[in-house]
Amino acid sequence: MTEVTSGRQGQIDPLPPKATNTPIVRESTDKQRRKVLASSFLGSMVEYYDFLLYGAAAGLVFPHLFFDESMSPFIGMILSYTILFAGYLARPVGGLIFGHLGDRYGRKNILLITLIGMGLVSVAIGLLPTYSTIGVAAPVILVLLRVIQGIAVGGEWAGATLMAAEHAQAKSRGFAASIAVSGAPAGAVLSTLVLAIFSGLPEEQFMSWGWRVPFLLSALLVVIGLYMRYSLTESPEFEAARHSGQVKTGVPLKRIFTDYPKQTILASLAITGPLFMQALMAVFIVPYVVSTGAMEQQPALMLLTFSAFLHIFAIPFFAWLSDRFGRRRTMISAALLSIALIFPMFAAFNSGNAFLIALGFIIGNPIIQASMYGPVGAFLADKYAPQDRYTGVSVSYQLGSVLGAGLAPLVSTALVELDNDLGSTNIAIYFIFLMIVAAISVWFVERKENNVVLPVTTAEPQPAPTSN
Repeated sequence: MTEVTSGRQGQIDPLPPKATNTPIVRESTDKQRRKVLASSFLGSMVEYYDFLLYGAAAGLVFPHLFFDESMSPFIGMILSYTILFAGYLARPVGGLIFGHLGDRYGRKNILLITLIGMGLVSVAIGLLPTYSTIGVAAPVILVLLRVIQGIAVGGEWAGATLMAAEHAQAKSRGFAASIAVSGAPAGAVLSTLVLAIFSGLPEEQFMSWGWRVPFLLSALLVVIGLYMRYSLTESPEFEAARHSGQVKTGVPLKRIFTDYPKQTILASLAITGPLFMQALMAVFIVPYVVSTGAMEQQPALMLLTFSAFLHIFAIPFFAWLSDRFGRRRTMISAALLSIALIFPMFAAFNSGNAFLIALGFIIGNPIIQASMYGPVGAFLADKYAPQDRYTGVSVSYQLGSVLGAGLAPLVSTALVELDNDLGSTNIAIYFIFLMIVAAISVWFVERKENNVVLPVTTAEPQPAPTSN
């Protein structure tokens, strides 16, 4: 056996380990990718079932149950939508908290925490006493629960999207990320469908207990989601960053605004328009159509459910287009398409014809919203290095969510109240402005793309020591 001396008389150093070229982090197998995609989709579906269920109930139930009955219906609606907005305001906070933890300790465990938190809040809302029982404490507790819900979903979107994108091959990164993104309309389908079924009860039963059941069913969905996520492997790109020493101990948020200021601001503005349309369809349109007298509540909810079902498949389709033709070209084309279709969409909703109203839902969800929203997961992930990506994607997405989705019901209600005859026209003009800003932002942020996908690395062979 050969020994290596240290040059110090009488002392012998052991041989170093044999040189190897063993991979530090292996690329995901096809089986692992499929498992990650399934769990990302299911987890996002559960999270958004809970989050959007509040939105569906905000215009139909909460104004009547959680506020003083002496208030005007308009004031009750505004207060209900304000609480809805509080959840969106809390989402950046959740993005910061869980983004920081996800960039320090990995994606997987954070996603378990967000899923549990969301489920507990939904069950609590389903058990919450109304204003007639506990008075002003009811809306106060509802605000608190909505804020906690917003924090949980703020950490969910980026984590689920990154798990899918970072396990994927580069050529299908957009499609893979969109599978997690399409969990949101799947959650919308499920929440709207369940609420629509129970809204078919006699009004007294629905308002007393029927609306609670969809919230309580969340517990079962969370158990299924946890089972799927528990056995996942960590993101290989994050593991590669950790093994190469690029995961830092500082504050990722500080690096986001020092190293990626342009990407963060422009990426947030780029997604504000499609997120505005997302909330407009999920929260505002059903009460709007019902208020025109053209359709009852239950069939309107079923039409929304059908359009959201188509949405599940439209999002991956547009993401696939972005893999093939590029993010910038696909998203700018989608912005122009959205501008062209917004007035026809509202014309359909205002027609009073059931067939045209159904067409309006299809134009709004699987075409206008999905066309620019489909590539968003990979679009945002490409802007940040793996060690800062969870925080960066969370911050940019949640800022866009506050400006777009969070304000959509409030802005739309105010624009209709401002002028009933021109309400939909005002909303359409506002949306066109958002989409113009989105297209300009995509153009400039993509011209200098910071696509920093860290490759799978291997340990370098160590040179053999020389004997003295």
